[in-house]
Amino acid sequence: MRYLAPLLVGLLYAILMSLLPEPRRRRFNAVMVAGAGAAYLSGGGLGGWEFAFTAVAACVAYRGLESWTFIGAGWLLHTAWDVVHHLKGHPIIPFAHDSSFGCALCDPVIAVWCFAGGRPPWALWRRHRTDEFRGAGRSALRKETAPVEE
Repeated sequence: MRYLAPLLVGLLYAILMSLLPEPRRRRFNAVMVAGAGAAYLSGGGLGGWEFAFTAVAACVAYRGLESWTFIGAGWLLHTAWDVVHHLKGHPIIPFAHDSSFGCALCDPVIAVWCFAGGRPPWALWRRHRTDEFRGAGRSALRKETAPVEE
């Protein structure tokens, strides 16, 4: 459960965020990644580096207002920061020792969703299946209608 729960939380995040219409979905996720960048600010245990990371995360989140790629990059930056806190700093939730570890597993799931354009997961699957069938239908159709050479 230590590994599965954070992955499921990331998937649940993508599903719930998919209920927001575009472009609000992208802008809201830019705000979320900015907030994640400041999550350790009040006690992460890394001193001035907490402020530096928050500044970098804010810049990336600002670019994310217009780009899913930057939002995904922001989640990957936060993943790296989670790993640093798990190994050297304080956990994101003070009373849950492995909370930074869990966050480091959850964030890449969200990042992959963002790199896919923040589309609803069911639309991505449907598009993939439709393209797969279209491609098969086209090649079969070409073989049937190809002119016969004598």
